[in-house]
Amino acid sequence: MRRALDLAKEGRPWPNPFVGAVVVKDGVIVGEGYHPKAGEPHAEVFALKAAGEKARGATLYVTLEPCCHRGRTPPCTEAILKSGIGRVVMAAADPNPKAGGGIGILDEAGLEVEVGVLAREARALNEVFFHAIASKRPFFTLKLAQSLDGKIATKSGQSRWISSKESRRWVHRLRSRTCAIMVGSGTVRADDPLLNTRIPGGHDPIRIIVDTRASLSSDAKLWSVTSPVIVATGEGADPGQIERLKRSGAQVLVLPRAEGGVDLRALARALYAQGITDVLLEGGATLAGAMLEAQLVDKFHLFLAPVVIGGESARGSIGGPGWEELGSCPRFHLYSQERIGADLLLTLYREARGCSQA
Repeated sequence: MRRALDLAKEGRPWPNPFVGAVVVKDGVIVGEGYHPKAGEPHAEVFALKAAGEKARGATLYVTLEPCCHRGRTPPCTEAILKSGIGRVVMAAADPNPKAGGGIGILDEAGLEVEVGVLAREARALNEVFFHAIASKRPFFTLKLAQSLDGKIATKSGQSRWISSKESRRWVHRLRSRTCAIMVGSGTVRADDPLLNTRIPGGHDPIRIIVDTRASLSSDAKLWSVTSPVIVATGEGADPGQIERLKRSGAQVLVLPRAEGGVDLRALARALYAQGITDVLLEGGATLAGAMLEAQLVDKFHLFLAPVVIGGESARGSIGGPGWEELGSCPRFHLYSQERIGADLLLTLYREARGCSQA
């Protein structure tokens, strides 16, 4: 099962879950596979094809319950029954009501079925999928790099680079595993970022810009990258500006406005409706504060750099009005900590629930 979990990480299947499968006969792996991307065969199909006739009477290890419905691909339960597999070991049941039911079909067909092997690890791997099915919105991860005193720039606005080059490489690997990345228009104006992945063979995420007034420049560097751009703007934005953004290549979402800008919960619903289940929040302080206030931050990657910037006018990492009472402040559970280059990376989850729950 650990091998199946490792295989699952090779795919980029959004909005589908990460799934890996291994076929074992007489203690030897005879076939393995993973789900590469939506619309392509699932992990079980690749593993069974690799095993061929050796699948008969063998054991299939799979990280998620095999699907039993016909969508863009045939049901995996059908392929399993045709292969002659005698035993199926699953890490976790599928929470999607459209895809679930595979356990019952395999059990009724007389196969030996076991569920729950490395279930915690499987749920951690697919925390985005489990969360999206339950909440009907994307899983939002906030990434911040700050000084020891909570600053993201000096009083003159200099911010490159607070974190180490090792931390920046880590973030680019994270971008490559993420469906979409989201920033505010202020970050685009200040930093003019590409918002792509700069590692060999990396995947460029969808870029989402929260731009209440549709003021994003047509000369911004992000237009030079081919991955899609979604601009989330507010009702009442200038129609001419919206048309200009569309001509630049953006998909524009016109959303209700809330105090301070775009209604972020409406944006979350709109992104989920488009199949976006995983969003990395990378800037800036205003967007971070607004997402925290809207209770939409599910996970937190916080890089602490061993530097003190100081100064009351230097920008802090979280903007917005803040909270008046400690009891109403967002609280997070520390899940892990590790050293990345000279920095300390803290990974936290909203509330005290960790990876094992969605």
